Amino acid sequence: MVLQAQEGRLTTSAVRVLVATAVPTERDAVARAFGDRTTEVRLPAGTLLRAAGGYDLLAAGVGPASAATGTATALTAAALEGRPYALVVSAGIAGGFQPQAPVGSLVVADEITAADLGAETADGFVPVTGLGFGTVSHRPPNSLVRAVAGVTGARPGTVLTVSTVTGTATRAAELRARHPGALAEAMEGFGVADAAAAHDVPVLEIRAVSNPVGPRDRAAWRIGDALAALTEAFGKLAPALEGWNPHDHR
Repeated sequence: MVLQAQEGRLTTSAVRVLVATAVPTERDAVARAFGDRTTEVRLPAGTLLRAAGGYDLLAAGVGPASAATGTATALTAAALEGRPYALVVSAGIAGGFQPQAPVGSLVVADEITAADLGAETADGFVPVTGLGFGTVSHRPPNSLVRAVAGVTGARPGTVLTVSTVTGTATRAAELRARHPGALAEAMEGFGVADAAAAHDVPVLEIRAVSNPVGPRDRAAWRIGDALAALTEAFGKLAPALEGWNPHDHR
């Protein structure tokens, strides 16, 4: 794979990357990193923005189910065209666990975990794997996580996928107790990763922290700063991807 940064824009000649966000605002923040105009491509589950350098950007929807559906649709369409993606990236803003992931910082997932997929019992929460079903986590390639962290300054750690955003200090503490390595929570990463795994495509998750995980204090949210950090992160990705082998899932 050959990628280059030219005048702040990313170019590539060998690989296709699908970037899945929840909403168009996040997708557009990623698109700003590429500078050039994007082309719209219609899919059954939404509209792709095709950017320079082999990047397709998709606002797949909010929550793990919509994210999985949209991502799977795009992956299937690409495979049927005979031009499959080599990497899927779940991207967007997120809540950050304090003080490890302060507002405005970047997180890259070394583990993508479904934090509330399971059952509540008298003894506490039991993940779905404890019930004898499925999986609750996906691991992005270690070599790629390290490379992305190196060029973007993102901190590597667990990113939790939740269907209900945390709004209390009690739940934030419970999540940290169950997942000591958690740096952030969002709502789509596990769905995106599930779809990628079904197509045997490696996955990455990059999040810019817009607010602390815990009591909802809208006055403390910094969505604009987080979106700007997301744009900046994608503007720096080329060196991280340049020497990475897409077939290396480790």
